[in-house]
Amino acid sequence: MSAARKSKTFFGTPLPGCDTSRLQGKLIVIEGADGSGRSTQIEMLNAWLENLGYATVNVGLKRSTLVAEELDAAQQGNILSHTTRSLFYATDFADQLENQIIPALRAGFIVVADRYIYTLMVRDIVRGADREWVKSLYSIALVPDAVFYLRVNPQQLVERNFKKNATLNYWESGMDIGLSRDMFESFMKYQRLISAEYRRMQEVYGFEVINGNRTTRAIANELRAKIQAVIDMPTP
Repeated sequence: MSAARKSKTFFGTPLPGCDTSRLQGKLIVIEGADGSGRSTQIEMLNAWLENLGYATVNVGLKRSTLVAEELDAAQQGNILSHTTRSLFYATDFADQLENQIIPALRAGFIVVADRYIYTLMVRDIVRGADREWVKSLYSIALVPDAVFYLRVNPQQLVERNFKKNATLNYWESGMDIGLSRDMFESFMKYQRLISAEYRRMQEVYGFEVINGNRTTRAIANELRAKIQAVIDMPTP
């Protein structure tokens, strides 16, 4: 990694005691809806990076040892209020940030995040949360070194989800916000709202949009080319 790296910054108030000048690793975020191919791309990305000698750490939604099990159990009943759900996810993120992301960056690892605060913010805003409240809630987050959003059209997403799970997810279909009693119709409407909010957020945060409707290999090649520049990897 380059000796001329830029110091990490937070979106808002830094975590107490966190010296960002000591965070030598890189934080790379892959965003996208269920069925966008995130998991496949992250698996390929990890293997590629580790084959090149880079140490990697993976983080993602609902992986905190503090609240992940409780959040998962609460969601199974489909009864969480929007605010409670938001606070659950914010706690899950904060715990991972302090106990996994920052220590790994301090050790010089490449942290690959399977979604980050952008997904959480988009979900909350689509469900009617105040934008400033959501922004404040995640102001503790570190600004990633790179964010790639895999954009896939809703029709492709629904086909991929049916192929993988033979059903649609209650929350990913937006059934909790009353868009439609029909899960398929609700899914399509919800994903269009999510996509529109991502477009607004992209204008604010400037992350890169990747066409996720293409083949797995084409997407992987584009990600690798872009990540080479992020981690100062010599071009072959």
